[in-house]
Parts: sequence; structure tokens; C-alpha cells
Amino acid sequence: MKGARSNVSGLALVLAACTAGAQPRPAVSLLLQDKSVRAALEAVRRSEAATIEDQVRFCEVPAPPFGETARGAVLRRAFEDAGLRHVRVDRVGNVLGERPGLSARPRLVVASHLDTVFPEGTDVRVRRAGTRLSGPGIGDNCRGLAVLVAVARSLTLAQVETPGSVTFVANVGEEGLGDLRGMKALFGDTLKGQIDRFVSIDNAGIHVTNAGVGSRRYRVTFRGPGGHSFGQFGLANPAGALGRAVARISEFRVPRDPRTTFNVGRIGGGTSVNAIPGEAWMEVDLRSGDREALTSLDTSFHRALAAAVSEENARWGTPRVVSVEAELVGDRPVGSVSDAAPIVLTAVEVARALSLVAPLGESSSDANLPMSLGVPAIAIGGGGRSSDSHALSESFDTTDSVKGTENALLLTVALAR
Repeated sequence: MKGARSNVSGLALVLAACTAGAQPRPAVSLLLQDKSVRAALEAVRRSEAATIEDQVRFCEVPAPPFGETARGAVLRRAFEDAGLRHVRVDRVGNVLGERPGLSARPRLVVASHLDTVFPEGTDVRVRRAGTRLSGPGIGDNCRGLAVLVAVARSLTLAQVETPGSVTFVANVGEEGLGDLRGMKALFGDTLKGQIDRFVSIDNAGIHVTNAGVGSRRYRVTFRGPGGHSFGQFGLANPAGALGRAVARISEFRVPRDPRTTFNVGRIGGGTSVNAIPGEAWMEVDLRSGDREALTSLDTSFHRALAAAVSEENARWGTPRVVSVEAELVGDRPVGSVSDAAPIVLTAVEVARALSLVAPLGESSSDANLPMSLGVPAIAIGGGGRSSDSHALSESFDTTDSVKGTENALLLTVALAR
């Protein structure tokens, strides 16, 4: 026990050097000299095959939007097996496990999302061909979940102790219409006021996301009188109004810098081929990393809906008209952390200390929420290479994937100070 305490004190002094104003790179280099940290990195390397097996195992448990419970139960057991304490599930389905430090604060949260974009009933079996794994969600975000567990397990095996505490979270509600409900519950209820730093492990690669792309998502419903396609021909048609709206949206001109995008992702409605629909709907995604650009796009979108309805009603000129309702079903805030922020500099230096390059970038992730609240937050990849994210053909190349696991572990230790 004396040896362990002596080692803890040394690690605490190394980490304290960061907060005392030391430059990030020397502090991280010193961290690599600590016996327990080196042991944890070695544990990561030895267990990468098990990490990949976890990635496959997690992925073959369905986790459709709002249906993460089964996968959450698997992660709860994995957290317990990794030696985390006070493992529990909060009111929305986030799975949490604690790794206490010498003090309760600062508290670092390391999270990975449980959910996928794929609906219930999707075949989630994973296929293997050499170093390539193929299956829905295998990169986004089964890789993140596997790395999350590997970091916790390796810290336990090496008996690494840190000045601050780390909470590991497998969260719900990142994809689709989840609207960051996991993060909103975490920061607004479960750990309200207790989170000092936040890292999301999301998908593959080596990178640091310090700019959060905001989004507004709408379910748009066009309604009209409906009727027989022959007998009531000439009525204003909700599907016609929807089509006019899609045509107008497709002609939007948006800036490339800041990158701003739009997408009509789903369309439905009607009851029969020979019936004028009483209702037609679509789901639309608007995105930008700039608040003003997103607001401008949002304004153009609502104008397009109004114009489409007006055109459809004018075309048929009947008193029984089409109307439209746009329900905001997703509102992901824009957020960012300065390139010079300590959490960003530390992440870049951690990668460099491991002979890796971690470019800065922007994306839409769980980190958006803490960024918007002013909490130091970034998202990182879990190593390896993924392709075709959000498609049934999604795949992940395990070549050198261990580098992502090493990076996540060292970053966790460096930020738990």
C-alpha cells in the first residue's frame, strides 16, 4: 500500500504541474514516465483484441432511436466488470459508472452514445473480412463504446489513481430525433453543476472536435380535405404542397464557410394510390456551425413552406385548402471551445506524445450541449477507420485501432487533474 500511495503522489504532482502553468507538452511527457500510466497503456495494447470483440458484441445488440435499453443493460454489466463504482442508470437511460479520484473535483465525464440511426428490426449482425468489420453502427458508435470500456478497464488493472474523479457515461439520445436528451438530462439533472470537463468518444479516427455544429430538425405536416382521386379531383393536395416545398428547399443557396447544410430525410403520408391524401409529412434537418447562418437558413425554410402552401392552394382555387404545421423536434445548440483552450491544447499534446496527429475540426455530437453551456468540452475519435456511417453498408477497419484507445486513455488521465 505504501508503494501505491507513493506512486499516486507522484502522479498527482505530475498532473498538478499542468494546473500550475506548465506547458502541456512537458506535462504530458512527464505523465508518460509514471509507472501506473505506462502499465495502463500496456494493458490497452494487450487487450485491444478484447476491445474489438466488445465492439462487435455491443453492436449486435440493437439500439434504435429511443430503444437503447437492451444495449444499455450490456454496458451496465461491462462497466461493473471494468471495476467502476456506483454503476447506475438515470431517469432517461444513461448508464453511469464512477472512478473516484483523490478528490471529487474536478470531475471529468467521458461519454459515448448508445444509440444508432437504424430503426427497430434492422439486421445488426457484424460480418468480418480480414481487418474489416461491417455492420450498422460498427463505427458510430460501437467503436466509441468499446474504447470507453477499455479505458475504464485498463485504468482499473493498472491501479491508476488521479487527483480528480472520472465519470464514465454510455448515453442515450445522440442520433436522429434523440435531440441530445441524454446530455440534457446529464447536465440538467443527473450531474447538474458537477461536471468540470467533458469528452465524447464518437466513431473512429484520431481527431479533436472543438466546434459543435448546431441543427434544427422539423417534422412538417401538410393537411387538406382529402378525397377520391377521381370523384374529388381538383382539391388542393397536401402531397402537392409537400412536393412544392421540397422543390423550393432543394434550390436553397447556402454558404460554404461557415459550412451550412439542409436535408429532407424522410417523407410519408396518404392512405391509397387512388385517394387524395388528407395528410403528408416530411422530416427536415438544417445545420450550421454558425448561429446567424443557421437562423437565416431556418427563416428561408419557413418561407419556403408558406410559399408552397400558397402555390398549391392558388393552383386549385378551391375553398377547401391545404395548411401546414412545422414542429421543431430537434434543437441542437451551436457551440465551440477556443483552439487555445486548455482542454484542446491538452488533447493535441496527448496525441503528439503518442506520435499521433489530432487535427481540430467541427461536427455535431454530444459535446455540443456542454460547449453551449460554457463547459470545456471536446469530441474525439476511437481510432481505426470507419466508412459509410449511417448506412447499412457501414464498416470499420481495425488496422492500428489501438492507437485510438491509447489516445483516449492518456487523455482521460491528463484531464483528470
